[in-house]
Amino acid sequence: MADPTSDPRPLDLGALQILLDGVRDLKIACVGDLMLDRYVYGEVSRISPEAPIPVLRAGRTVTMPGGVGNVARNVAALGGHARLGAVTGDDAAGRDLTQLIADEAGIEDFLVRPEGASTVVKTRFVAAGQQLLRLDDETDQHADLNDSAAFASASAILLSDYAKGVVSDGLIAAALAAAQAGGAPVVVDPKGRDFARYGAVDVIKPNASELAGATGLPVETDAEVEAALTALLAATTAKAIVVTRAGKGMSLARRDGAISHFPGRAREVFDVSGAGDTGLAALGLALAAGSSLETAVQFAILASGVVVGKAGTAVVTPAELIDAEMSQHAHAAHAKVTPLDELAAEVEGWKRQGLKVGFTNGCFDILHRGHVAYLAQARGWCDRLVVALNTDESVRRLKGDGRPVNDLDSRAAVIGGLSSVDRVTAFGDPTPMALIERLRPDVLIKGADYTREGVVGGDAVESWGGEVRLAAFSDGYSTTRTIEKMKDQA
Repeated sequence: MADPTSDPRPLDLGALQILLDGVRDLKIACVGDLMLDRYVYGEVSRISPEAPIPVLRAGRTVTMPGGVGNVARNVAALGGHARLGAVTGDDAAGRDLTQLIADEAGIEDFLVRPEGASTVVKTRFVAAGQQLLRLDDETDQHADLNDSAAFASASAILLSDYAKGVVSDGLIAAALAAAQAGGAPVVVDPKGRDFARYGAVDVIKPNASELAGATGLPVETDAEVEAALTALLAATTAKAIVVTRAGKGMSLARRDGAISHFPGRAREVFDVSGAGDTGLAALGLALAAGSSLETAVQFAILASGVVVGKAGTAVVTPAELIDAEMSQHAHAAHAKVTPLDELAAEVEGWKRQGLKVGFTNGCFDILHRGHVAYLAQARGWCDRLVVALNTDESVRRLKGDGRPVNDLDSRAAVIGGLSSVDRVTAFGDPTPMALIERLRPDVLIKGADYTREGVVGGDAVESWGGEVRLAAFSDGYSTTRTIEKMKDQA
C-alpha cells in the first residue's frame, strides 16, 4: 500500500484569489441527470391523530434545478460559464425547470426535451430546519442522451450520474472523445457499483458510502479508505479517485500509488443537500484552470464546507469563499502581526537557529495577484519573511487622499493570511530605515521597479553581510489600476 500524505497544506487567501480569478468565464460542460428540487417549508405543532407522524402546516414552497442543474448553478456562481446538457420532461415540472435555468445567469442551455418524457421531481418537506420527508416522483424510463453539444469547446467536462439513465455508455464514450480532442479533464460523480464503466476519466468522485458499495470494503478509518481506494483504482482505468468523507474531509488516490488525506473545515452543518454538486463544480473548475489535483481538492473542500451551512440546494459565491477563508485563517493571520520589540527578539532567535531572514515593505492596500507573486518570490530567497506595512497616515502621505482603501488592521490580516509571510509589522516613518537597522535582515527585498542604488537600507544590509534582491512584478496588476477600474465601473 502506498504511504499516505496526511494534512497537505491548505489554500491560503492569496492562492484562493488567484484561483478564483483563473476560473472566471471558463466553459464547463455539465452533463447528466437533471431534476427539479422542490422544498416545502412549514411548521409542525402537533402529531397526527391518524398515525404517529407530525402534521406539517405548509408555508412557502421553493423550487430550483437539482442534480446536474445544481452543478451548473454552482459553476456559474463561482464565475464559470456552465454548458448544461441534460434531458427534461415534456410536462409542467419540465417547463418550470426550463424557466428556472433560463433565469440563471451564466448557464447555457443544451437541454433535450423529448415528447412525452416526464421530469424527475424531488420534494422535501422541512420544518424547524429539519427534513421530515423526501418524496421522489420519477418513472423508470428516461430518455438517453448519447452525445451532447455541451462538450464542444469545454475546458472541463463534468458528468453528474444520479442513476436516472442519462449517463449511458454512449454518453461516457462521447465525453471521453471530446475530452481527448480538446484536452479537457473529465470528472465523474458516480452512482452504482460498477465504476469501471466510466473508463479512463481523470477523476471519479464518490462519497464514502459509494466507495464502500463499489468495493465491498469498510471506509471508516484512513487506513480502510486507503485500502478501498487502492482496490477501486485496480478495478477501474480512472487516473485518480477523490472520495468525499463528510466532516472528515476528502482523500485523493492517484494511479501512481500516492494517497493524500485532506482534513475538512469545521462548519456548522445546516443542510447537506447538493454539497456533492458543489464539490464537483469546484473540482472541475480548478482543474480547468490548470490547478493541481491537490489544490482542486482543497478548493472543493472549502466550497462544500460553505454550502452545507445553507438551507436547501444552494450555491456558493467567490465572495463567500473569500470570507470563509479569511475567517478560517483570521486567528493565524493576526498571530503573525507582531510589535517591533517582540519581532526583534523573534528575528534574533531565528538567526541563532541559522535561518535566513528576509525583509520587505510597502502599502499592500488592495491585495492582488502581483502582490501574491511578489511575496512568494521574496519568500523563496529566505527562510523567514517579515513584511512591514506603511501605517494609514503614511499611506496617505505617499498616495494622497482616499488612500488607503483598507485600514492597517485589515491589510495586516490579509497579508498575514498568506503562507509566504511569516511576520507582519508596521512603520509610520517616511522610510523603513529604523526597522531595518533594528531587525538587521539577511535579505532586503524590493520590487524590480527600483534600482539597487535606490533601495533604502541597501548599504546597511550589505555592510553586515546581507544582500539586496529585486523581485519581479506581474505585468498588468497594481492597486492604482484596480481602483481606477472600480471607479470606471461605478
